[in-house]
Amino acid sequence: MITRKSKREIEKMQAAGELLVKTHKEIAKMIRPGITTMEIDAFTEKFLADNGATPEQKGYNGYQYATCASINDEICHGFPRNEPLKDGDIVTVDMVVNLDGGLADSAWTYAVGNVDEKGKRLMEVTKTSLYKGIEQAQAGNRLGDIGHAIQQYAEGEGFSVVRDFTGHGIGPTLHEDPHIPHFGLPNKGLRLKEGMVITIEPMINEGSWHSQMDANNWTARTIDQGRSAQYEHTIVITKDGPLLTTDQDK
Repeated sequence: MITRKSKREIEKMQAAGELLVKTHKEIAKMIRPGITTMEIDAFTEKFLADNGATPEQKGYNGYQYATCASINDEICHGFPRNEPLKDGDIVTVDMVVNLDGGLADSAWTYAVGNVDEKGKRLMEVTKTSLYKGIEQAQAGNRLGDIGHAIQQYAEGEGFSVVRDFTGHGIGPTLHEDPHIPHFGLPNKGLRLKEGMVITIEPMINEGSWHSQMDANNWTARTIDQGRSAQYEHTIVITKDGPLLTTDQDK
């Protein structure tokens, strides 16, 4: 079932988004060679608790961590670990914040030290593809318009778009209908309506878009060891256009 959120629900989700942004900005200061993603995870859980919030994905289907931390060829749902990040790595930190019942979901890819030019370009194209999709998140548009904009841009830049994982509706629970593919045909799929809240979170790969699952049954990685990047925002569909609850540029 697809729900349209009330003004009160959206205000709670905006408050959660503001805290999520603060958390990501603190994480950005921590990213460097030698730090571990387990340290980042511990920081995140404490920072949220200190601000009256909880990590929504902890305990979700048995998931044990406050964040997902996906490094290099890991596409998504990487477990935080005790091995230090290395110079030249890229790492995506994904989290969902629950503040007083309002949810916000956002992933960001970080460069660790000196990343090569191809890695920087992968990150840049992935972030731009997110905003290409957000431009299409207009009341009256269809889901295919979002996916098509992302796919056309990313593939035109020589990268591939992951098909196996999508964006989703959000609030009051973590994953709700509809699924938001990051590929597709324009003017196809469900029509977007005012009050819907969704995530757009393209995962873009250097090589093949195909994924394989690790033995932990959570972590997905590329089949060819190519790197993957991801950026994600939570978006409210409004009559005045898309409203980002997780905007880091405000």
